[in-house]
Amino acid sequence: MTISLQFLGAAQNVTGSSYLLEAKGTRILVDCGLYQERELRYRNWKPFPVDPKSIDIVLLTHAHLDHCGLLPKLVREGFAGKIICTSPTEDIARIALLDAAHLQEEDAEFKRKRHEREGRKGPYPEIPLYTRKDAERVFPLFKSIRYEEEVKINSSVRVTFYDAGHILGSSMIKVKVSDGIERSIVFSGDVGRWNKPIIRDPTLISDADYILVESTYGNRIHEDPSDIKSILEDVINTTERRGGNVVIPSFAIERTQELLYYLNELLGEDRIPHLLTFVDSPMAISVTDVFRNHPEYFDKETLNLIRSGDSPFYFANLKLTRSSGESKAINRIRGSCIIIAGSGMCTGGRIKHHLVRNIPHPENTILFVGYQARGTLGREIVEGAKKVRILGKMYPVRASIVQIHGFSAHADKNELLKWISGFKSSPRKLFVVHGEEQAMFEFAKLVKEKRGWDVICPKYKDKVSLKCAPVNKLK
Repeated sequence: MTISLQFLGAAQNVTGSSYLLEAKGTRILVDCGLYQERELRYRNWKPFPVDPKSIDIVLLTHAHLDHCGLLPKLVREGFAGKIICTSPTEDIARIALLDAAHLQEEDAEFKRKRHEREGRKGPYPEIPLYTRKDAERVFPLFKSIRYEEEVKINSSVRVTFYDAGHILGSSMIKVKVSDGIERSIVFSGDVGRWNKPIIRDPTLISDADYILVESTYGNRIHEDPSDIKSILEDVINTTERRGGNVVIPSFAIERTQELLYYLNELLGEDRIPHLLTFVDSPMAISVTDVFRNHPEYFDKETLNLIRSGDSPFYFANLKLTRSSGESKAINRIRGSCIIIAGSGMCTGGRIKHHLVRNIPHPENTILFVGYQARGTLGREIVEGAKKVRILGKMYPVRASIVQIHGFSAHADKNELLKWISGFKSSPRKLFVVHGEEQAMFEFAKLVKEKRGWDVICPKYKDKVSLKCAPVNKLK
């Protein structure tokens, strides 16, 4: 029996997750993610590495764009099979893909107009990567399933989804291939964290022949999550005393809802001033509605909170701004306020406009609550850039810059080891993926030392046979 695995993304980098599994004449694509690192975005525009028409099915771990954001392009280029995922993932992916398409169209038009104003000669090459119509063509292909429901792909291939504890509906996927001999391959997706609010803990899986594990924070330990509220409290109170705004670039999926959860608690405990708080993201507002519609995916603490009559996603002075007019009106607010806007890595969306108005002024704080991939504007800012380019112009960085790592929805080094410890026997191979090179190689070395497993850090487009995969030397 021959099974092959090709790494089409998130191989020695963080974004663009995509893995092609070929078994028994069936081609399965696990995730189809957008590249977000500046130096790798060109890959988004290149033809898909394999013919989309040849792919039979897509298994989607979750609805973050670095896992689902190239689906419209895949479909436009010929994919016509089913996209299997959980129900919340389907609901959130619809929102995320439409929002991404809108931003693609908006950014292309903005660049065209700017180049026109600057007197650049046409024709203007700024075209969107994909359009809203392209995104809508994806939707009929979705097929949602429940956790731990085994799905038969064909007579030899079965798949099961497990709760990854990363975002609402996120999954780890086990693929079983049988032909007299059974082989199992586990794709970790993005491994979540234990004891986080709202969603349940990651599932521990007991057995697999081959494992792909993410390594975003494979060489780091997160801050104690119990410190999150204290840091938030300090940032908000300090900024309010200066008369400034707290601007939070936030991922619309999970991070915004978790922020609202903590702000609600701080306000209830009277630890922060009751400032106007804006969620300036139509996508985040829509995703919050999905959360409300899927309480069956919540942990016990959140369910008990809801049953007591308290909403973790709403409080007095919270303003949800859907329209661009409402967003622009935030600029007329006098006095301190809290502005939560997308995108989380400052790669597009309304956050850029809020940065333009707030980052040059020392009374303000820019608060980062998520991972900032290499090559993104967010990464430049947190690494201490004195000036940054936003919307085609340079701006001085005079605002206070704060980053809270404890918010991360990704497992850290110890939590990844905890997840790996769930496997009762050694796999034939462990593939470390979805991490920057240093994090990947350090985590791979750690697993090899602690567990004695055969570990590989694959490169982009590497293809291995899962019957006799080569052993790469670790750096």
